[in-house]
Amino acid sequence: MKVVLFCGGQGVRLRDYSDQVPKPMVNVGYRPILWNIMKYYAYYGHNEFILCLGYKADVIKNYFLNYDETISNDFVFTDGGKEIELQNSDIHDWKITFVDTGLNANIGMRLMQVQKYLKNDEMFLANYSDGLSDLHLPSMIDWFKQKEDKTAAFMSTPSHQSYHFVDKKEDGTVNAISHIGSSHLLINAGYFILRNSIFDYMKYGDELVDQPFKRLISQNQLISWEHQGFWMSMDTFKDKKNIDDIYEKGNPPWEVWKEKAKKERKIKRSEKKTYTTNEDPVQ
Repeated sequence: MKVVLFCGGQGVRLRDYSDQVPKPMVNVGYRPILWNIMKYYAYYGHNEFILCLGYKADVIKNYFLNYDETISNDFVFTDGGKEIELQNSDIHDWKITFVDTGLNANIGMRLMQVQKYLKNDEMFLANYSDGLSDLHLPSMIDWFKQKEDKTAAFMSTPSHQSYHFVDKKEDGTVNAISHIGSSHLLINAGYFILRNSIFDYMKYGDELVDQPFKRLISQNQLISWEHQGFWMSMDTFKDKKNIDDIYEKGNPPWEVWKEKAKKERKIKRSEKKTYTTNEDPVQ
């Protein structure tokens, strides 16, 4: 399935970084968060991307036009650098369509502007491009395919933000206060599966989650997959710091593509046989 990525917003709450680059281009480790999300989808076999560009679109375009495979891949350096032999590759099988969807367009408007690239697709994926997760995507897709009468699905997850949920009476007296993570409230995490019929519920100017989703709800067309695993968005400087801390500790949970490499190494080790014998070798 094609993957629509909304990466045109200004990221005003991450202003320390987004003054120089759009929020999806803020680095997580050696690569932008956008790359990490694309790598996630590609690992599950979805490597055709439609980027909905806006703010500082040139930064995203130039990043891929001048993509350096050596940053995140092993390679052999010979002849003083005249010859570089990559040991593996990130994006050789990716197909990326870059679409300028406007500086001030909302998510719904950006989606409508790429409709022509999706006209032959019964279903497609979409993402806000600012959240990382270890969601097992094939399970969610299989679940949604079975819901043939539904138009859209999104991943919901408990909030991990450091806010407190307040329950109070009409006169202001507080009944209880607790961390929002223990309130059993779920939030929209921005991982979408959409049937092409979503466009029947959209009008120009609509914000995707506001008007179209409300229309879907009124007709029982919207469902949600609850994910209890890892998810974290990068909205603020504090979020960026938390994600960096997780990355620096090693084995960040969103790097699901590294699990394949780990399994392959484990298989290779198990295939190595060691023979010991007290007998003299045959002459």
